[in-house]
Amino acid sequence: MRVVIAEDSVLLREGLTRLLTDRGHEVVAGVGDGEALIKTITELGDQGELPDVVVADVRMPPTHTDEGVRAAVQLRRAHPELGVLVLSQYVEERYATELLAGSSRGVGYLLKDRVAEVREFVDAVVRVAAGGTALDPEVVAQLLGRSRKQDVLAGLTPREREVLGLMAEGRTNSAIARQLVVSDGAVEKHVSNIFLKLGLSPSDGDHRRVLAVLTYLNS
Repeated sequence: MRVVIAEDSVLLREGLTRLLTDRGHEVVAGVGDGEALIKTITELGDQGELPDVVVADVRMPPTHTDEGVRAAVQLRRAHPELGVLVLSQYVEERYATELLAGSSRGVGYLLKDRVAEVREFVDAVVRVAAGGTALDPEVVAQLLGRSRKQDVLAGLTPREREVLGLMAEGRTNSAIARQLVVSDGAVEKHVSNIFLKLGLSPSDGDHRRVLAVLTYLNS
């Protein structure tokens, strides 16, 4: 896996680099602001050496507001195949939904505290690089609390909401079954009910999972 890291804290940037390289991944560049990130990815793309994933802080110089996530959104538009995982100090719903507005494929949003859980963090980077989704449980929980006020998910049972929340974190049916301590078949039944209640027909194919997660996040 080839990674570009965008983080203005040199200490954290070097720490992330060490975590990934120690596990056999290649960090091809490390930058400290959104402008440098866009320039680096553009140059790598022009050389035919686009990385598999970018790990970027939401807030970077010069204003330390939303430079990182704006760069991430711009890069996803220019390079849909590029995985993007953003890190944030706090749960910021607007940034999460903005990042997921186009597609949830190859995208992640984690709180920086997760970096301390090394295995989970590296697994999330790998998952996003492979085109999967990695959403912090705290982000999902906050979005779930907001979605309870919306009619679009009103027909889901509490267990179906829980399953959908875990789907939004990027977990597979087997992983959800382990988390909830139920059988794979029970999870498959819940997922089928979610698709049915959200009006997602079998003709939508594999995209139903992505559409269900986007419905959940945008509700």
